[in-house]
Amino acid sequence: MRIAITGSSGLIGKALVRSLRSDGHDVVRLVRREPEAVDEVRWDPKGQEVDTAGLTGCTAVVHLAGAGVGDRRWTAAYKQEIRDSRVLGTRTLATALSSMAAPPRVFVCGSAIGYYGDTGDRRTDESGPAGSGFLPEVCVAWERAAKPAQDAGIRTVFARTGLVVARSGGAWGRLFPIFRLGLGGRLGDGSQYWSFISLHDEIRALRHLIDTEELAGPVNLTAPEPVTNREVTAVMGHVLNRPTLFGVPAPVLRIALGDFAEDVLGSQRVVPRRLLDSGFTFDHPRILDAIRSATRDAP
Repeated sequence: MRIAITGSSGLIGKALVRSLRSDGHDVVRLVRREPEAVDEVRWDPKGQEVDTAGLTGCTAVVHLAGAGVGDRRWTAAYKQEIRDSRVLGTRTLATALSSMAAPPRVFVCGSAIGYYGDTGDRRTDESGPAGSGFLPEVCVAWERAAKPAQDAGIRTVFARTGLVVARSGGAWGRLFPIFRLGLGGRLGDGSQYWSFISLHDEIRALRHLIDTEELAGPVNLTAPEPVTNREVTAVMGHVLNRPTLFGVPAPVLRIALGDFAEDVLGSQRVVPRRLLDSGFTFDHPRILDAIRSATRDAP
């Protein structure tokens, strides 16, 4: 199978490329610079250009590109970058795919459980409504931007990913060094739910979305049982054999992170109903399994 991927230099993208190639698939990487290798194809999200000739023969396109939500403090300018990188990129790619004489059969578009906003203690599946606030608004616009692909009859799946447990990158990757130093602790009062997924299961789930013809629309990529931040803290300390004494009070987080602190302190108890109903099984369903797996991640 020939599969194109955006965001191939990111945490999830690198792992997906590695997994697909290990099984003999032909992977095309979309890049925003001049191509330097035979497996690269240029695209320009802001300029709304895609070299669709380089996508000829692709069965699937997986769109993972976007500015990191937790990479910087949320200034007005960076919030705009977060939004534009997702909405403009998705619209550009979906429009280009819809124009192809022989478009791919499936478009797996990255999204996030930020769609649901703060769900508190309420278990939420794909039938849940969009929340309110910056991240839900971004996610709604992000998914709507894929409409040209849907209108062209391309099976379009929105991979609403939770917190990916990995030591080699992403938000969780920044937790591991802190906990290894014995400086880890709960955030706020620790009662907020974190909907997690191991990197290993994230890649397996994305491949499941590519291969499962009946799946379209939103699919939550989270482990079956979300846990509280307090539970995460305890398991991190247990696996790494370090104390977890240094909690970070909510006011300190707000000073350090600005608007992003509300999302760190917010609670999302999201479950993967459609993924489970489609026959997917998790290798790491528990937070203990996911964190132990992350200690073995390839860098």
